[in-house]
Amino acid sequence: MPKRSNNAGLTHLNASRRPTMVGVGGKAVTHRVAEAEARMHLPAAVARALRATGHRTAKGPVFDTAIIAGVMAAKRTAEFIPFCHPLPIEHCSIDIAAGSRNELRIRCRVETHHKTGVEMEALTGASVAALTVYDMCKALSHDIRIVEIRLLLKSGGRRAVGRAQLPSRMRR
Repeated sequence: MPKRSNNAGLTHLNASRRPTMVGVGGKAVTHRVAEAEARMHLPAAVARALRATGHRTAKGPVFDTAIIAGVMAAKRTAEFIPFCHPLPIEHCSIDIAAGSRNELRIRCRVETHHKTGVEMEALTGASVAALTVYDMCKALSHDIRIVEIRLLLKSGGRRAVGRAQLPSRMRR
């Protein structure tokens, strides 16, 4: 097996610059936490229609369905992202908040005790929840936009990523 090389900081390339899964066998098991956010912009008419129906469409409860889809996706991230390690997810929560100016904020928090982090699981959960909102509302408009998906927090490994302001129910 070729030795892993830095390759300008790209950890998924070996010394021969071929794709490889990062070895985590020598790492310590620690409590890993990651939080990610997807932001969506809804056309005004869509936002009004959702508020008027309690965030339900003919397909069902939009937020509840998106929460379930996001959690399911976070748990299956290794099936979608080729070099992600399958992880035992110990906690996953999705929070969806309707903000001003017809915006939705979808936040996903994932936790485990393992040798590698859960940021891809948090990003996948937030992304799939946003895609589910789009799918359930597209009959109202195709002008719905997912405007940003980003990592907010990563802790428990060698590199920590900062803490953004999160709703109290998302903090643990």
